[in-house]
Amino acid sequence: MNLTKPDKNKNWYAIFTKSRFEKKVYERMIENDIEAFLPLIKTIRQWSDRKKTVQLPLIPSYVFVQMNERDLYKAISIPGAVNVLKHLKKPAKVRDYEIENLKILSDSNEKFEITNNVSVVSGDNVEVTKGPFMGLIAVCEKTSSSHRVVVNIESLGSGFSVNIPLSFLRKIEKKSKV
Repeated sequence: MNLTKPDKNKNWYAIFTKSRFEKKVYERMIENDIEAFLPLIKTIRQWSDRKKTVQLPLIPSYVFVQMNERDLYKAISIPGAVNVLKHLKKPAKVRDYEIENLKILSDSNEKFEITNNVSVVSGDNVEVTKGPFMGLIAVCEKTSSSHRVVVNIESLGSGFSVNIPLSFLRKIEKKSKV
């Protein structure tokens, strides 16, 4: 009988990879039964003779793994993996909602325009209530011609911005950092 609670001790971590090795590292982690996530986006690349839709990492040189901290050596030992992202000399944990935000962003490539006015101002924490980004939690950044939702991945010091109709947003109270 296993008395350990593996789900309670598992956290998300960002594994730094060699340049352009993200997909290979991700595949190798899956082959080694490591729970991994690689957010990809579709983009069109132009060559001299053709255009092609390709999938590229949303965050270059990073693959995310969910595991116990003591087992991180398994992920780092995968060929192409360099190290785990650290904060104060300890492996930096990526929050669950940040992973969910990355999943929402990687599942859709749609661009939106403003449709109507909602009482959301710059700096407000918002949740997307409709559309392909539904469930995304972010900060609203107001510009003169549009509202941008900035998705900030604090653990990585990264951010992304997307245009979303104001009617798709709901103001929320600031989430406490867990």
